[in-house]
Amino acid sequence: MYAIKYHPLLEDDLKQLNNSIRIEVFKKLKKIQQSPELGLPLGNKNSMNLTGLRKVYVAKKQVRIVYEVIDDILVVHVIAIGKREDMEVYKQAEQRKR
Repeated sequence: MYAIKYHPLLEDDLKQLNNSIRIEVFKKLKKIQQSPELGLPLGNKNSMNLTGLRKVYVAKKQVRIVYEVIDDILVVHVIAIGKREDMEVYKQAEQRKR
């Protein structure tokens, strides 16, 4: 099983979500922890380089979890969680990429 590492700004992302969606997010993160390949691979999206990142949908596709799988140390690095509106979650993910 993979360990989950959270980006330091992820707490701010979670505060933007209501409690029921937060619960869904944590359930989905448990699934990702067991099967990191669950998410769809991202590449270049609207001139943003998201190569190496994956996304999964939560709350009837209203919210995305963007993460990176680091296989050599068995870590899932959760980079951003948020709504797709105006590609905001992807912009955050690009800025936060290590």
